[in-house]
Amino acid sequence: MASCADVLVLGGGPAALCIASELHQRGVAVEGIAPEPVDAPWPNTYGIWVDELKDLDLEHLIEHRWSDTLSYFGAGGSEAADQPLVHGIDYGLFDRAALQRYLLKRADGVVWYHDSAERVEAGPEHTLVSCASGEVHKARLVIDASGASSPHIRRPDQGPVAGQAAYGVVGRFSEDPINSGRFVLMDYRCDHLSDEQRLEPPTFLYAMDLGDRIFFVEETSLALAPGVPYDVLKQRLQQRLDRRGVEITEVIHEEFCLFPMNLPLPDRSQPVLAFGGAASMVHPASGYLVGALLRRGPGLADSLAAALADPSLRPAELVSHGWQALWPAELVLRHQLYQFGLGRLMGFNESLLRTHFATFFALPREEWFGFLTNTLPLPRLMAVMLRLFALSPWELRRGLVLGAAKRQAPGFR
Repeated sequence: MASCADVLVLGGGPAALCIASELHQRGVAVEGIAPEPVDAPWPNTYGIWVDELKDLDLEHLIEHRWSDTLSYFGAGGSEAADQPLVHGIDYGLFDRAALQRYLLKRADGVVWYHDSAERVEAGPEHTLVSCASGEVHKARLVIDASGASSPHIRRPDQGPVAGQAAYGVVGRFSEDPINSGRFVLMDYRCDHLSDEQRLEPPTFLYAMDLGDRIFFVEETSLALAPGVPYDVLKQRLQQRLDRRGVEITEVIHEEFCLFPMNLPLPDRSQPVLAFGGAASMVHPASGYLVGALLRRGPGLADSLAAALADPSLRPAELVSHGWQALWPAELVLRHQLYQFGLGRLMGFNESLLRTHFATFFALPREEWFGFLTNTLPLPRLMAVMLRLFALSPWELRRGLVLGAAKRQAPGFR
């Protein structure tokens, strides 16, 4: 059996490196178990509003930055319907390698085992983790940061889990698919779809100019259970490009994403703590995670380091302390509000969604930004949601109150 650590972290992605590095910086003895080498390249792209990084002094981790940020919420096909809504705030794409190096450097000294955790057993003095290799590791506290599909985290069954699915291409094109130097958060124009397709779950384009005539274009669904199939997203992206006379001339990278949007909060009485996707930290309204990891990791690490300094605290007490620090009552209530809102939006057709987002982004910038980043205190969040309701046209208000049962029922309960 390996030596006993204060904390054993499961996983090797952004969430695992984030919490391991924060604990290590506070003098906690941390070890990790990762199925892949922790310095292996991360496959997915991570976007973020640059203002989220200013307070953290981490703007240097941005590889691409756009000031020309906008969305399209018209139906398309006419000059009026093709008018963009300008966001007026910078958006960034992480330099994945730089973010990974930054976290690894702060976690320098953490021992990582290249293995897979198969079983986690709680004991009175330590928690044991049995691995595929046959090795057994023990720690006073185990933190599962291995992702939303972890088998080691219990959560209540609240019906089907809605997934945000996306298919994207990094490549070169016969013509620029979006204007040079631009970032498009949401392009809901649907003039490339048939009448039959417009009755299906809506999707939107997420796109950015990466420079050197290379663009990233991604067809994305808001949330659905089950998620929109990749072949449907790929077809819609092709139709969108065809409508604008754009051909893909070189595929540099294909991206396939599917992550849960309305995952219930974990059972916080279980003997394992979680962080990141495993802890349901994906924003139920926006789907973003990395900003929350960087903001909430230090506070959780502070609380855990203080608790671990008391040698009399047993694993169950440490876990309970961690859950209370990660999901205090206010954050739980905010999460529930976001899930309620997502449940309503999942029932909207493309016309209602376009109206909703056009109304939402017409709110004052600090309000929609705070909503999307989950940085508004609960009273302010409730006030923003009430303001949004008051500004909405009648048809949208009806949908927000009553939902849209025909499409909501299979996807959200």
